[in-house]
Amino acid sequence: MLAVVRIYMKLAALLLAAGFLLPMAVLHSSAQDKPKRPRITGIDHVRLYVASREKAIEFYAKFFGPPTKTAYGCRAASHPCFPVWIDQQIELEQSPSPAPENWLEQIAYRTDDIVGMRQFLLAHHIGATPITKDHNGARHFELRDPEGNSLSFIQRAEFNPDFTTTNNRVGTRLIHAGFVVKNTASENKFYLDLLGFKLYWYGGFKDDGVDWYEIQVPDGDNWIEYMLNIPANADHKELGVQNHFSLGAKDIHVAADQLHKNGLLKFDGPEIGRDGKWGLDAYDPDGTRVEVMEFTPAKAPCCHPYTAPHPTP
Repeated sequence: MLAVVRIYMKLAALLLAAGFLLPMAVLHSSAQDKPKRPRITGIDHVRLYVASREKAIEFYAKFFGPPTKTAYGCRAASHPCFPVWIDQQIELEQSPSPAPENWLEQIAYRTDDIVGMRQFLLAHHIGATPITKDHNGARHFELRDPEGNSLSFIQRAEFNPDFTTTNNRVGTRLIHAGFVVKNTASENKFYLDLLGFKLYWYGGFKDDGVDWYEIQVPDGDNWIEYMLNIPANADHKELGVQNHFSLGAKDIHVAADQLHKNGLLKFDGPEIGRDGKWGLDAYDPDGTRVEVMEFTPAKAPCCHPYTAPHPTP
């Protein structure tokens, strides 16, 4: 009898082991079957809502001096568009009615595998629009992050080989964009855990506070900035300060002088921010903040050290 019991116990153990190992093998196989995330190399463009296209065009063309819309991805664009560099641009779109809270309408990220990126997101149950092609042959799709912010992934068919700069240009690269975030944990689960963004810096108005949380794209040096602790009833003016984008400059004082020469007499700065970098702030006709910032800090930042490489000119 004892021998029979031992046989049944061994059989039960084998069955239990088989029942445990089979689901684990299936899970392992399922994880291996999911597509890998393609590279995310930087910010391709920011798209802004504007109340008056004419006023916004005059502001950006006159004061920031970007090349004409015939360059790069702005060729034949159906909306106002300003190249910043060979692979970046600022786009303007007529504001809908009623007006939205966030006038930073979209941040678009570059990838070198648009099909793979969409498959990756769908495999992780993230909804995305179908891939479409624009007037310049660039393929892209759109989606929203956990807090409803619009973003896009885009793969350009070509970069701009005939990009020519202008003598009155202010800012040589689009280096970051920032937007109001209410729940850091849910946004981090999407941007850090899923997409692979990496911490760049965080800090606050006080040394023990966190009002700004900056994370870089996984395969480049551009970053996005969570604007934290913003009141739920913030008005259009306050949201225009928070939802912003930033242009990089080698020397902020040269940039400030150029803005004055271009006719923009009123802006904030230059001054050194809590992040240790020289910067200044201008505001477009709709109150959206345009930040100009040096690429590297002039002194150590408050609160937390930088943990990723700085952008380059």
